[in-house]
Amino acid sequence: MSTQPALALDALAPRLSELSLRDEHRIGRRLEGARRIRKPEARAAVLAEIAADVEKAEARMAERGSRMPVITYPEQLPVSQKKDEIADAIRDHQVVIVAGETGSGKTTQIPKICMELGRGVRGMIGHTQPRRIAARTVAERVAEELNTPLGEAVGWKVRFTDQVGADTFVKLMTDGILLAEIQTDRELRAYDTIIIDEAHERSLNIDFLLGYLAQLLPKRPDLKVVITSATIDPERFSRHFGDAPIVEVSGRTYPVEVRYRPLLEEDSDDSDRDQITAITDAVEELQAEGKGDILVFLSGEREIRDTADALNKKNLRFTEVLPLYARLSHAEQHRVFQQHTGRRIVLA
Repeated sequence: MSTQPALALDALAPRLSELSLRDEHRIGRRLEGARRIRKPEARAAVLAEIAADVEKAEARMAERGSRMPVITYPEQLPVSQKKDEIADAIRDHQVVIVAGETGSGKTTQIPKICMELGRGVRGMIGHTQPRRIAARTVAERVAEELNTPLGEAVGWKVRFTDQVGADTFVKLMTDGILLAEIQTDRELRAYDTIIIDEAHERSLNIDFLLGYLAQLLPKRPDLKVVITSATIDPERFSRHFGDAPIVEVSGRTYPVEVRYRPLLEEDSDDSDRDQITAITDAVEELQAEGKGDILVFLSGEREIRDTADALNKKNLRFTEVLPLYARLSHAEQHRVFQQHTGRRIVLA
């Protein structure tokens, strides 16, 4: 009588590796508890319940896998030319460093490469961004390329906003959100892959995450980690993760002309000239040269608002002035990405 439950245990255990990570962990603990039940009848009853639970979990996994969207890659992006090399590195190593310049496409294409490898099914692909605006816009772009509504296959989560559902394969979020989730999910079993984007920015959140992941990986051999960075010193990240392989991707370059306009000329009598005046002068100079949008980087929200007020008072023809900072509503932030006619000045 005692051999039948043992056989049932041996039959159930191998099936756990095909379940979601959370179901595998949860049901695995139930199986360990069943092993300690001495009475054969009681153990058989518990194993029957566990077997039914496994079947339900298998059905959920089959349904989830069937919803995986069709994946394509834009040929014009440099990372698309390296997708096979990146995929091989992710398949063969637990940690991969992808070093690429701005415009290479690594942010939007690496989640899709992971999906093509079958990642994102047993657990989500967690993809962190340093800023809330980036988390949402990257999620929108990846969802658009996968031809799926935002919030389904691709979701995003920032403070006060959560658009992640049961069907989500890729979850965009700020690095602060992932750090907060560690408090309730110590082994990050909601994820089978973690992508830390823009790691070269080296914020406190990113450094905490990199340190925590290095300690977590031995406990989670099934977890894959991809670190993306600019081409500045990717070897440092590689050394942190035991000489993880580095895949380098070139960026797209465009001609850049640099013009230096000092705030005050040496022989100038205009000692009251400030930054806002200098910006409006530069905008008027560019207005006279032809078409094209203008992007102005400023140090903070107050400077952005003051500059926007000054430019709006100029009543520039066929020109729209758009501020861009974190406290704006999603709709106001999204305006900078919408199609438009005339000239647009973005103050970020």
